[in-house]
Amino acid sequence: MHRIHFLAALIALLFWHDSLGAAQTTRWPNGALVAVSLSYDDALDSQLDIAIPALDRHGFRASFYVPASYSGMQRRLEEWRQLAQHGHELGNHTLFHSCHPERPWVEPEQDLERYTLKQITREIQTANTFLKALDGLSERTLAPPCSDLTIAGESYLPSVSADFIAVRGRDNGLPPGSQALFAADGLDGAALVRFVQDNSSPGMLIHIVFHGVGGDILPVTEAAHEQLLEFLAQHRQVYWVDTYREIMLHVRRRGD
Repeated sequence: MHRIHFLAALIALLFWHDSLGAAQTTRWPNGALVAVSLSYDDALDSQLDIAIPALDRHGFRASFYVPASYSGMQRRLEEWRQLAQHGHELGNHTLFHSCHPERPWVEPEQDLERYTLKQITREIQTANTFLKALDGLSERTLAPPCSDLTIAGESYLPSVSADFIAVRGRDNGLPPGSQALFAADGLDGAALVRFVQDNSSPGMLIHIVFHGVGGDILPVTEAAHEQLLEFLAQHRQVYWVDTYREIMLHVRRRGD
């Protein structure tokens, strides 16, 4: 979509947004049309070295879902603490990033099917305690590793739901169809921008999930990451970019 056509479409959507009743669509701060949650999984070095400086240059806050046992967390603990002090979110990604075993990289000790509900509940709650020691916060969000939620066919979310204000990828009280989630892994900047454009309907919450940025696992290039941030920065009147925690706290305050 050409820039002029996109801007024309945004203007039309903004008029539509103003004409809707408050009960029909979630209202975002400062009259923004769409909320955008940028999240970064797995406590990777490139997130500290490349993603954080880029986010800070644009004045954006993001969510970092960190497995507490990962070496990238343990080696650079003070930097993760400082990240939280500057307004970014440390989210729960469990202790050991356990997933279902069909993925070839899942080690036996990470096999979620070998867990009990009691084990995963304790692991997630322990990760919350660890994160609170870093940022002092009690209100937190969860990103289940690999989006895997079941043990022997039973979801573990009921066991931990009281410990979180929201779970990435779930409705969390938002209207059906009002969220779009996109894995950025390996995509170029044009594809990232296009996903945002294609989902820019009034009241939407767009999640974009990163792993490596300019390196590490499942990376996007530094240039692709920057292209997305520049696009969002150029259209601040349309996109409210903030941590997933702050977005969901806003939803709770408004009752949307």
